[in-house]
Amino acid sequence: MRKPIRKPDPTRLEIFKNIFHSIAEEMGAVLRRSAFSPNIKERRDYSCAVYDANGDVLAMGDHMPVHLGSMPASVAATCAALTLEPGDIAVLNDPFAGGTHLPDITMVMPVHLPNKKHPSFYVANRAHHADIGGALAGSMGPAREIFEEGLRIPPVHLFRRGELNRDAMSIILANVRTPAEREGDLAAQIAACRTGHRRLLEISQKYGGKELHTYGNFLLEYSEKMMRSVLRALKPGIYTAEDFLDGDGVTALPLKIKVRIKINRDRAEVDFSGSAPQCAGNVNAVEAIAISSVYYVFRCLLTEDVPATSGLISPIRVIAPAGTVVNAKPPAAVAGGNVETSQRMVDTLFRALAKAVPSRIPAASQGTMNNFTLGGRHPENNAPFAYYETIAGGMGARPGLDGISAIHTHMTNSWNTPIEVFEQTYPVRVRNYSIRRNSGGAGRFRGGDGIIREIELLAPTQVAILSDRRERGPYGLNGGPAGKPGRNELVRKGKIMPLPGKCAFNANAGDVLRIETPGGGGWGKSKKRLRSVKNK
Repeated sequence: MRKPIRKPDPTRLEIFKNIFHSIAEEMGAVLRRSAFSPNIKERRDYSCAVYDANGDVLAMGDHMPVHLGSMPASVAATCAALTLEPGDIAVLNDPFAGGTHLPDITMVMPVHLPNKKHPSFYVANRAHHADIGGALAGSMGPAREIFEEGLRIPPVHLFRRGELNRDAMSIILANVRTPAEREGDLAAQIAACRTGHRRLLEISQKYGGKELHTYGNFLLEYSEKMMRSVLRALKPGIYTAEDFLDGDGVTALPLKIKVRIKINRDRAEVDFSGSAPQCAGNVNAVEAIAISSVYYVFRCLLTEDVPATSGLISPIRVIAPAGTVVNAKPPAAVAGGNVETSQRMVDTLFRALAKAVPSRIPAASQGTMNNFTLGGRHPENNAPFAYYETIAGGMGARPGLDGISAIHTHMTNSWNTPIEVFEQTYPVRVRNYSIRRNSGGAGRFRGGDGIIREIELLAPTQVAILSDRRERGPYGLNGGPAGKPGRNELVRKGKIMPLPGKCAFNANAGDVLRIETPGGGGWGKSKKRLRSVKNK
């Protein structure tokens, strides 16, 4: 544990906590407001954070958990690969160099305080781009190798001393289906980096670089101290659990996620040994995602407003064996690892922790992001389009409360695309967008219900679906029943055609895609059901 140089002033600590957090939040606001794509502008599929000179997180925006917990690995990979000078901005998306999956493009910018040779801070953001090339529009369809999934970008300079590296930008835009939209979203990410850079220089001028570093360290120490306090409150012991993905899109064989959590005083060890070997399909996760899942779950155990810094993960050792579905080796396909396997890791971690703190842990939420992508040419102007969306579902019931219906849970924190924007931008018509009644598990407290989303395609369209929890529903706890599994269907000329959880196909104009998302698991036996406030 870090030894403080001096005792922090509590008021000043709170001030600096909010200063760093406000910078990350303002970066997110700039990114959202200046982005071109509905995925970033409307769904808010992005994340921003501030790092110290060592690459430790000082503050995260209230954005996407799967991004935020894994982004430090991208900062570390960038610093290892490149020398960053004033005005530089690096770009990368390589999952095997700190990334998550290819559509998530990360930018890292150093912040050099006056008269300092080396960076004093870093700012970074990550945004999911609706297309990054590859075999299928949207870059999220079935694949067996990462090379099929899109353009893979190692850490490279996008800007050198304030000047755009046009070669790097040209390579990116030449490999995507919607270059104008991609360029607009990349410009928004650049603006977000520069906003964070400018704010850090302003506060360093106001408070001095030494005070910034001192209180940055205090925030790391405080977060670590609070996490250690949480761990000490848990009953020491070893807690195990396992759960399964439906399959990898190549075979229907379930893929096991296994975890062993050892609580020992103020430390924890999380071991994913025994999880399935990396698979042929695209649900492989990389190590950064495993760490991100652990970070998220243990952060959920905090009961106070603790700064979201790297200090939270310091007392926790994560073991994710290489060559498994939780830490795949190249050239594995990984698009689904970020969105689906991360959710299943969270489900498994909570299932194990329910044995340690049963009064705190909810039943399983929907456990999938229900990803779907659309691509083709717009019939009005023949312009190419690519669209990506995740769909909410049911939250698991909690000890004392029902689950929430129609909400994004755990590793995602995105919004939905408003129907008006969706229909105005793309050749689609939303036929149904409603609650999937009674899809949540019954019990003393009921799981939240999922969603029904029906989309009519008004032009020939390439469609890909990447979903899970279609074979087995989210588990209940303390005797509560599971939630209903999800379901995918294509309606063509009145005929209903069932679709697998992971698939890609060419749809005709007039086809209707129907996605029913899972409900959350129930908590407690039904005969013990008490009155509770639904969706409180």
